[in-house]
Amino acid sequence: MESILTLMQDPAAWIALITLIVMEVVLGIDNLIFISILTNKLPPEHRQSARRIGISLALIMRLALLGTVAWIVQLTTPVFEAFGHGFSWKDMILIAGGIFLVWKATKEIHHNVDPAEHGEDFIATSVTSGFTAAIGQILLLDLVFSVDSIITAVGMTPHLPIMVIAVLVAVSVMLFAATPLANFIEKNPTIVILALAFLLMIGTTLIAEGMGLHVPKGYVYAAMAFSALVELLNMLARNARQKKKASGATVH
Repeated sequence: MESILTLMQDPAAWIALITLIVMEVVLGIDNLIFISILTNKLPPEHRQSARRIGISLALIMRLALLGTVAWIVQLTTPVFEAFGHGFSWKDMILIAGGIFLVWKATKEIHHNVDPAEHGEDFIATSVTSGFTAAIGQILLLDLVFSVDSIITAVGMTPHLPIMVIAVLVAVSVMLFAATPLANFIEKNPTIVILALAFLLMIGTTLIAEGMGLHVPKGYVYAAMAFSALVELLNMLARNARQKKKASGATVH
């Protein structure tokens, strides 16, 4: 208790907490996009439950990982060397997660571009297996992002309570934003392709990071924000044309 009270009186601890919360929320955007696309393929009555259960289990997993933070930090130690780069367990986790994201995004893009070839959803052949598969994939991707974010957090602050609070706040934001974001994506089909393109880019970035090529996340998120702004302008333009067309038809 004394250590927590001491942290509350330390301005540096507050700065670290705010910075970590912002970082966790920003990194959570990747998760939310993936969760939204994944759960929107389930029957409507199961979507919200899948989001809540998936995110809640992800929270438990992140808190458990924070309890083994000393072990996670050791994941950055090179295990073997290839192509002039020492690969650590963290690198291999990032590469595996990146390959999974690239594969998933590519399959989803193909499914959206040519849905006639898919008689049934490739996620599952039944509601039960689809629900379970969705939860499993949410946890799998969150494991990749969790390892990366925890190692980054350790570099910012040595205080475990600050990391725990940041994770709790970030996951609470994810729980609050998951359903509105998923509904928005479902109501705007063009957003789906854009979101899948984001996942494709994020997956490629993870692979690059795992291969030792540092990609500044600021550039990645700036590109995502710019693309989202362009798509928003396109949506406004389409709505304006539709309203003008509808009003013209009413006059005639």
